Amino acid sequence: MGLTKQYLRYAAGAVFGVIGSQKANICYITLRGGERGRYVAVAACEHVFVWDTRKAEKVLILAGQKHEVTFLRPSPDGVHVAVGYEDGAVRLFSLLNGESNVCFNGHKSAVTALCYDALGARLVTGSKDTDVIVWDVINECGLYRLRGHKDEVTQALFLKDKNLLVSSSKDTFVKWWDLDTQHCFKTLVGHRSEVWAMTFLNEERRLLTGSSDSELRAWDVSYLQQERAEGEPKVKKGKSLPEDDDGNDEDADESPEDRILTCTKAGSLLRQARDRVVSLSADSKAAIVACHGNDSILEVFSVLSEAQVRKKMAKKIKKAKKKADKASPADETASEEVHVEMTLKDEIVRLSDIKASAKIRWADCLWCGGAGGELKVALLLQNNTVETYSLKTRDKSAAATASKTARLTLAGHRSDVRTLAFSSDNLAVMSASGDTVKIWNRSTLQVVRTMACEYALCSLFVPGDRQIILGTKSGNLLIFELASGSLLETLDGHRGALWSLCLAPDQRGIVTGGADKTVKLWDFELVKDEASGHKRLTLKHTRTLQLEEDVLCVKFSPDQRLLAVSLLDCTVKVFYADTLKFFLSLYGHKLPVLCLDITHDSTLIATGSADRNVKIWGLDFGDCHRSMFAHDDSVMFLQFVPKTHLFFTAGKDKKIKQWDADKFEHIQTLEGHHREVWCLSISPNGDHLVSASHDKSLRLWERTREPVILEEEREMEREAEFEESLAKGDAPVVPGETAGEAAPASKKTVETVKAAERIMEALELLRGENRKLEEHKYACERAGKELPLPEPNPVLVAFGNISPSRYVLDVVKKVRSSELEVSLLVLPFPYVPDLLELFNGFIRSGLEVELVCRCLFFLLKIHFGRICGSQKLLSIIDDLRTNTLSKVQDIRDVMGFNSAALHFLQRELESKEEVMFFADATGRLADKKKRRRKRDRVILTVA
Repeated sequence: MGLTKQYLRYAAGAVFGVIGSQKANICYITLRGGERGRYVAVAACEHVFVWDTRKAEKVLILAGQKHEVTFLRPSPDGVHVAVGYEDGAVRLFSLLNGESNVCFNGHKSAVTALCYDALGARLVTGSKDTDVIVWDVINECGLYRLRGHKDEVTQALFLKDKNLLVSSSKDTFVKWWDLDTQHCFKTLVGHRSEVWAMTFLNEERRLLTGSSDSELRAWDVSYLQQERAEGEPKVKKGKSLPEDDDGNDEDADESPEDRILTCTKAGSLLRQARDRVVSLSADSKAAIVACHGNDSILEVFSVLSEAQVRKKMAKKIKKAKKKADKASPADETASEEVHVEMTLKDEIVRLSDIKASAKIRWADCLWCGGAGGELKVALLLQNNTVETYSLKTRDKSAAATASKTARLTLAGHRSDVRTLAFSSDNLAVMSASGDTVKIWNRSTLQVVRTMACEYALCSLFVPGDRQIILGTKSGNLLIFELASGSLLETLDGHRGALWSLCLAPDQRGIVTGGADKTVKLWDFELVKDEASGHKRLTLKHTRTLQLEEDVLCVKFSPDQRLLAVSLLDCTVKVFYADTLKFFLSLYGHKLPVLCLDITHDSTLIATGSADRNVKIWGLDFGDCHRSMFAHDDSVMFLQFVPKTHLFFTAGKDKKIKQWDADKFEHIQTLEGHHREVWCLSISPNGDHLVSASHDKSLRLWERTREPVILEEEREMEREAEFEESLAKGDAPVVPGETAGEAAPASKKTVETVKAAERIMEALELLRGENRKLEEHKYACERAGKELPLPEPNPVLVAFGNISPSRYVLDVVKKVRSSELEVSLLVLPFPYVPDLLELFNGFIRSGLEVELVCRCLFFLLKIHFGRICGSQKLLSIIDDLRTNTLSKVQDIRDVMGFNSAALHFLQRELESKEEVMFFADATGRLADKKKRRRKRDRVILTVA
């Protein structure tokens, strides 16, 4: 067997450079009982970052897997946060330890809406697949799927005291759902375009919706059941039928959708912005509403209470009466007949406009209260920035202005990073974007220096790592000193964009190529600075090579013999470096070559093109060794690993790939970026790789000691494709279920299929053990004596010599609660009788009665017809009926007894120690302070 070449795997390291991704919203959270309004949670690609806005530090990372985060929602108790992902999954993270133990899989595409109910026991999710799903957070399972929308769901809200749900969508409809019957009983059709956001006001008696125009529409909601309870209308045959004096029914033709509530348009508010509403948020008390479009202005409105509205209307009536008296002093009845109509503007008043430093992507509000009625606002901007503002809502002198309290900008660039470079000691990373250049510490990933610059396209560290040189879009060369972070000099390099620069192998100069069809060679020089008197670095232009097309990339061969130049005419021309005479022309690409690199021994040159191919050429004769289809989109960057013939390519298809230039093989694919990868850089020792993408993130990849076996790598890729196709297969159909508005919540995934396979393996093991015992019994009868028992299955021995039935129970217990129903749904029916027989024994023994009953009822529901038609299962079902009822009643009795005992102990402790347990102390403290202030005022008055 011949020797095989060994490759080492590059593994994903940290994600940095991104402050907040644009796809998901921003939200305030409370971390470990800390100060309210101090911490914000934002998405960072597939992770969630929690930032301390006061210290501008990242305090917690909720690590995701590979799909991008699309929505966030903290729980009402502030202990958990629900995170929706691009693939439709929803994970619940604990803010105490940052771990996720609950995962809901029900949607087929990105999650676009999340909302908890008032207790945090249920979670509703909306998605691009047009479905709304309600989940049970406590039981960790799906309740039902609601179908009815025809486009992406944009918002979903629970009503606090009623079992109702309201959802909005891009199909222009707002739907009201009755969760008791799981059907849509009312649809609002008053919008002419997509409904992007909505919120409840006035104790859920008013609904405010935002659409694609400049109006905020308000809808008055009246709940008929509540009105009947208060004795307002009469009830007859399930309808609200107010009767007139003659006894005739006025609303006899009332539609069925109005039996629960009525929703009528109350008016509309005009926004300053003319584009669509991007987000519409209200504080917890619904006293403040904030909305914004695609611009940089956040409009804040105040919702007046009923007392404030009455006071305002009384003033308006008084003013109108005075005006009427002045208009006709002789007519006394004119002032009495003055009527002032109340409009929506009298109830919702514009409070302030907050001007952000860039376009706003998402906003969140938090009511902090206090004497001035402080409102905290967190803004996620489109330029990778988070800003927080404080607004005094009750302070009339400062009501129109909001003060900026924090701005998170240091940990990322405002625009895409277009160039990266490693220092010669592998410790520092340089990244440059359209406005700044940053130096990062590779080990800590902290920013060391930030310097303002022009739009940078290429960069390098000067030998010695004390200066850096940038090539810009305007054609200038910028020289920065790292110690002081100052710009030393700006040189006019090219008339057009300076696309590429490369350090000479002798480290005495550089070469640059630009859009002005020239290649320029520069030497390093030390000149005396007139201001400081010290010597500083500069560049001296020595030679110019004039070409016929724009230069896209230049590269010296490591032996400094050749200079390779890629041109806009899709060719690569190679010149002698000393005389600049033409040597070779490499042609074959169909689109321009965007990147190229030469091996350390100057024998091979690899070129990457916009035609998605990578070609490997020999530098001796310019022959093409191999052309490889590398990416699904343009190849943006290519670089060889130092002192090897391995190279990495980055493409617009979001992937980074490693190749072997000798064997022309694809080694591995580094997946992690969610947008186009613009550039990458490999450290001089080859142990680290850093990449930059359009998703604003920088990613560090580290070389491990784990070898990559190419056959295994291809096998793993095929398995991943098979599993993906398995999960995308047709969902199993429940017999008797019709395709109506309600459907099961969960969906078939790879995990559910694997869980079903584990249950089937456990049942096969049980069958095998039962078969062994029967054979042993038969052998004993034939021998006429007791024979030794057969050896148990090694799996049972590994689990501590447990019984086969107990092993099956353990396997069922290990299935995630959210995946249990779908795992049982894909289980073939021949295994169901064995499970029912086992469940009968478990219930009789009192083992995991709740779990077993849940599985039992689901199996009876989906296999009802076949179970009823089986004569063999008749006795088992009869036993299950009696055993289940008795055991469940026993558990209910135990729970009732324990609950009564705990209440008794509570009363005993409260009577002894005069302390209220399990009560909200904050309200009592506020009442106590109020009484104390009142007593102090009385004492001062008497004095």
